[in-house]
Formats: sequence, structure tokens, C-alpha cells
Amino acid sequence: MTEENGRTPAAVVFDALGLDYERAYADSTARRASLDWLLERLAPGSRVLDVGSGTGRPTAHALAGAGHRVLGIDVSPVMVELAARQVPGAEFRLADIRDAPLAEASFDAVCAYFSLLQLSRAEQAAVVAKLARVVRPGGLVALATVPLDVEDAEGEFMGRSIRVTSFGAEAFTGLVAGAGLTVLAEECSQFTPDLPGATPEPQLFVHARRPDQPPESR
Repeated sequence: MTEENGRTPAAVVFDALGLDYERAYADSTARRASLDWLLERLAPGSRVLDVGSGTGRPTAHALAGAGHRVLGIDVSPVMVELAARQVPGAEFRLADIRDAPLAEASFDAVCAYFSLLQLSRAEQAAVVAKLARVVRPGGLVALATVPLDVEDAEGEFMGRSIRVTSFGAEAFTGLVAGAGLTVLAEECSQFTPDLPGATPEPQLFVHARRPDQPPESR
């Protein structure tokens, strides 16, 4: 992944988008349903990691508003600043999940909504495996992606050129299971961003749990 002036391509894009991104994607009912799934299962005061926290809304805002201790990380300085201002009840850090120092089993839940798409397939696999380690045994993981079988494909996102890598739905769910997580539910849906001329986009939400005990070695 090429860096630009010390920033990742994702940081460059989302620094420029700012609140426009939040406005375009604020009304995703599937994302809200995924957040509700987490909120219904979290014990009071749970510690939650939000990877690619963006503007802080809706994810960190909903979790912190329910009394949970939220750490949001993002590669975009603009997004981190916006999130800290919009969700003062959560903590936000400028960090890259690929190398962020996070202790094993230090979170009750982890969520990463559409924040892996500008990583290579190998990096996405490594990140999902890392998330499976930093959530405690019995803890929850909520992930979302665009389920397309593409690798380093050039595309346009909100008027900006980006390169995207993703997996088909079955392959992504397999990646989650391969990281040692138990897949509890999958939901495929279509969402149309609030943008002029926008067309429906596929979305995949995967809910999983870290097993209470590691699998027995054979």
C-alpha cells in the first residue's frame, strides 16, 4: 500500500471527505441493526474497540451512549478530530490497526464496519486474526464489508479515486471462521448512499464470537 506524505491512501481519502461521508451513509438500516445486535448482547460498561471509527457516528456514538467504554481508532486525522468533538464520551486515537499495539483479550467486543477495503487480502486476513486475539474469550466481533471478489481494483468513491480489495461473501465469512471465530450470523443487504446519482451497493454484515476455550489440538 503506497503512502502519501506519511499518510495511507485511506487517510488521504477520508481526510477529504469528513462529514460528507457520515451524511451519505447515515441511514443504513443494516448497520443500525448490527449495532443493535451488539447492544442487546453487551454487559453494562463493556469495553469496545471500533476500528475505522470515522466521524464517531453512528457506531461510537451509539455504544458510548449506551454506557460502554469505547476506543475508536482511525488513520484519518480529520476523522479522529471530528469523532472526538462529536462523541466526547468515547476515546479516539490516530492509529493504523495493522500495527496498533493492542493487548490480547483486552476488549469485550470489536467492530470494524467497512474499514478493511483498502487493505490487501493478506492484510485483511492478518487484521481479522488480530481482532480475534484482542477480543476476550466469549467476546463479540461485528464486521462489515462490500462482498465483491475484487483485488486491487480501481474505483471511484464519493468522487475520489480509490483502489479496493475485497472478498465474496462466502470467502469473507470463511476468513472470519479461519481466524478462530465462531460465526453466529450473516446478513447481506443493499444500501443506496445519500448521494446524487447513487446506485445500490451490496453490504455484508458478519457477527461472530471468540470461543470461550481454544479448539483442542489434534
